[in-house]
Amino acid sequence: MLEEFKKFAMRGNVVDMAVGIVIGAAFGKIVSSFVGDVLMPPLGLALGGMDFSGLFVTLGSASYPTLAAAKAAGAPTLNYGLFINTLVDFIIVAFALFLVIKAMNRLKKDEAAPAKAPDTKKCPECLSEIPLAAKRCLYCTSPVSPR
Repeated sequence: MLEEFKKFAMRGNVVDMAVGIVIGAAFGKIVSSFVGDVLMPPLGLALGGMDFSGLFVTLGSASYPTLAAAKAAGAPTLNYGLFINTLVDFIIVAFALFLVIKAMNRLKKDEAAPAKAPDTKKCPECLSEIPLAAKRCLYCTSPVSPR
């Protein structure tokens, strides 16, 4: 059973998938940092100094000046600002994945298509394309050897 598991785990597809997951997780962290540290601060500044990560609604009757204060008090909150950041993260990751898949599909199309066996031949007299099994040319009626 151990040998069978080793054979399964070392197959190319499983290793490729594991590498993809690790790279995807790292890419997700990069995108999260890009959104939280680079993209959202100027966007918030353009919208009047708004910090999206601090936007929240308290579900209780008490009011708190910041999300950190509400969390410290143990108040239940809806953190819609963090949700906006996560949504932007997702859109960027989904778009990057779309671009990667589009590029891979373009590379696949460039691969040479397997050669198809010809189903026609040229008539030796008039050079018209005729079926391989033809004994006479359809156009000039001259005899043609099969194949």
